[in-house]
Amino acid sequence: MEQKLTQATAQALAPETEGLEQTRPRRVYRPLADIYETDSGIVLSLEMPGVPADGVEVTLEKRVLTIRGRAGVKRPETYRQIYAEYGEGDYERSFTLSADIDAERINAVCRHGVLTLELPKAEEAKPRQINVRAA
Repeated sequence: MEQKLTQATAQALAPETEGLEQTRPRRVYRPLADIYETDSGIVLSLEMPGVPADGVEVTLEKRVLTIRGRAGVKRPETYRQIYAEYGEGDYERSFTLSADIDAERINAVCRHGVLTLELPKAEEAKPRQINVRAA
């Protein structure tokens, strides 16, 4: 009975991504994201606890930016878990980019479970100052 309660609690606390085909018997979570704009582009930060930098895959295909993270499972062999509020699983999320983003200059850094992507604006999309001269 207690194990059912634990599984139900874990399912209720962690949103699962729907509609994704899984090739591994693990949950796939939709990571939380912060998106903000700077003068030079867009910054996208995603929380993926437990995912090392070499466990992150970022792809761009037809303006769809897809982020996948594979979390490592670290359980002490001498412990027996009786309750968990944090569900183990992998992460996946996709974003459609506008044509204003320079896809060739996208930069990604993963540090302490947070993936930060810098999406620079294309030169033609950046605002520019037009000089006005007297006639």
